Amino acid sequence: MGFRIVIPARYASSRLPGKPLLDIAGRPMILRVLDQARLAGADEVWVATDHADIAERVEAAGGQVILTGRELPSGTDRLAEVATRLGWDDDTVVVNVQGDEPLIPPSLIADAAATLSADAEAAIATACHPLASAEEFFNPNVVKLVLDARGRALYFSRAPIPWARDAFAQQRDALPAGFPAYRHVGLYAYRAGFLKRYAALASSPLEQWEALEQLRAMAHGFPIRVMVLDHAPPGGVDTAEDLERVRRVFDVASVSR
Repeated sequence: MGFRIVIPARYASSRLPGKPLLDIAGRPMILRVLDQARLAGADEVWVATDHADIAERVEAAGGQVILTGRELPSGTDRLAEVATRLGWDDDTVVVNVQGDEPLIPPSLIADAAATLSADAEAAIATACHPLASAEEFFNPNVVKLVLDARGRALYFSRAPIPWARDAFAQQRDALPAGFPAYRHVGLYAYRAGFLKRYAALASSPLEQWEALEQLRAMAHGFPIRVMVLDHAPPGGVDTAEDLERVRRVFDVASVSR
């Protein structure tokens, strides 16, 4: 099973300007992500960026890079530009590895590609893990999802879904035993044919209200296959605190060697 990886890397970040070039144990973050992606067994790994400095650092490290438009609204649009410009066949599986995920396990990337490849009708594959905390379940910053019997997404929401009517009528400080609460993990695999169509899809009201991009695909009838992980993968870098956490991981790893 062959697949490609694209790593979208925007220079601008409201909380961490120039985030892809921030240092992690002597290497810029984008190269740490590239290191992990190269271990996943993909046929090709590309960095898609809007900034020449990022492109230069990737090329200097022997990576493949493509400069994309600066005004693209999302990482999915950036992937779509790459798939179109490189002429990938519609059935090509493309995994989107975020440029701020230097700890992403290579096996998770490969599993996302395999999950999509195994479902010929799905346009997208993503991941989730069980939620055990009521605090997280009721947190609107935590994206939840519900699944059908085939392991496909029925809906994504910032709201607490599904709703345990009887249990929550009694108390809400803990989740009931066996309750199917799942947190979405923002890793995606796409078929290139879907990516090429994505930009032309009209935004849906649900996407706008929830501020969840994947709801556009669902609104237009594109199935999303979901793999259920045992636990949460390592977190990415969104804040200065996240950056220090990741730096400590690499510092410990370098000492242990």
